[in-house]
Amino acid sequence: MVGIRKALSQSLATKVILSTVLLSLGVISLVGSALNSRLSDGLRSSGYSSAISESKFTFFDAEYKLAISRDSTVEERKKILADIVVNATTQVVKEARREIIFLKAPSKSKTKVSYEMTSVRIKASSIPQSLREKVQTSKEIENEYAPVEEKSGLTREVLIVGKRVNIPAGGLYEMYIVFSLDNQTATLTLIRNSLIFTGFGLIFLIAMITWLVLRQVVRPVREAARIATQFTQGDFSQRMKIESQDEMATLANSYNEMAESIEQQISRLENLSRVQQRFVSDVSHELRTPLTTLRMASEVIYNQRTTFDPLIARSSELLAAQIDRFERLLEDLLEVSRFDAEVAVLEPVEFDVVALVSRCVKDFEIGEIDTQSGIRIDSAEPVVQIQADIRRVERIMRNLLSNALDHADGQEVVVSIVATETEVGIGVRDHGSGLDESALIRVFDRFWRADPSRARVRGGTGLGLSIALEDARLHNGELDAWGRPGKGAHFVLTLPRKAGASIEGRPIKAAPKDFHEENFYL
Repeated sequence: MVGIRKALSQSLATKVILSTVLLSLGVISLVGSALNSRLSDGLRSSGYSSAISESKFTFFDAEYKLAISRDSTVEERKKILADIVVNATTQVVKEARREIIFLKAPSKSKTKVSYEMTSVRIKASSIPQSLREKVQTSKEIENEYAPVEEKSGLTREVLIVGKRVNIPAGGLYEMYIVFSLDNQTATLTLIRNSLIFTGFGLIFLIAMITWLVLRQVVRPVREAARIATQFTQGDFSQRMKIESQDEMATLANSYNEMAESIEQQISRLENLSRVQQRFVSDVSHELRTPLTTLRMASEVIYNQRTTFDPLIARSSELLAAQIDRFERLLEDLLEVSRFDAEVAVLEPVEFDVVALVSRCVKDFEIGEIDTQSGIRIDSAEPVVQIQADIRRVERIMRNLLSNALDHADGQEVVVSIVATETEVGIGVRDHGSGLDESALIRVFDRFWRADPSRARVRGGTGLGLSIALEDARLHNGELDAWGRPGKGAHFVLTLPRKAGASIEGRPIKAAPKDFHEENFYL
């Protein structure tokens, strides 16, 4: 059953052929049943009419012969009755269709001579009592379909026609003519078998015709599906064959035109992407030379700022800060271009992630002079060894810490580290301004900032979180974000502990443990 269901779900031809065969079988069965019923009724009606006509003649002949035997002796009358039965028996042998039986009708008067007589095949006791009662109370011809038992023990369905006849000096007798239905039954059997064989033949022909038609229709569909599969694998050179000028040829031609258009569009987009990547890379590289010159000049001016007017000294400080920011922007643009070009590679080494996080935290604490935000590390294990690209992991952590300090609003930032046998999770939690639902959707977009008007301590480029996400996914990891307005934000980095492996779960959930959703709207 499972195999049939699978075949039906995977093959359109099988489904259509089976449906057609089942529907055809149903239709042919209904038509065959109706036709068999009509033929059976017709044969039975024809046989019945013929039997009644023959019975009237036979009854009339018997009554006539008995009437003219009024002056005959008992032996002569018995001979007349025997002749009637013999004639019927002769017809039975010749045609296999009639038997005659004479039975004494119930009467108060007693007769010394019995004229009961039957043919050699039928038992007189087989005549149904219901028919006998009809014949005994009626002067007309009565009939009934009933099974009778032959003297050989065989039982068969017959038509029995009966009538009362008067035998001179013998009284009333019941005369029955038994008509065999064997010829009709044989004819109906032949017709039924013919209908069955014809029906199966029609079903086979319908199935073959359906298969031939489907082959002409399904083959192009399968070809289109095969080519579409090749498209998904990056091969756009495949095209459908056009061998005619019918509707399928029109479909194939349209399909080929669509494939050609898609191939051209993809080629155009790939070229545009390559040009864009090359432009970003070239610009970034070309700007490094003048930027180096500007850096050297700004350092000279910055080192001499104490001898300048306060306004000029402040300008030199701003110049140095903006050059630093410009350098970071160029580095981020170069990194983004590597991701877009899919040339970014990992250089995995084994290191202690707790020590790495601690080093990043110390660097931020040393430089954190304009805010009162503190950073606390919460790790159940003092050492957590992983295999990863230490440069990229450090960059992720610095981006997350920088982002958290920018939005902490002077409150403590908590870094949680939880490790399992296969993954390590690092969560950075702040209790500052937080993120709303729209911000969570765009937080990893390039050049997007949650609050452009905020006076930022470090002045980001808008690419940090985007690069952090790409770095995480390059490790087969993930970077998740959570936030609520006024309740802070929570960024969770999940990495596999072995290089090249994939994460199977989240040691740290995005929703922090210190926040309960049901209390937020109270």
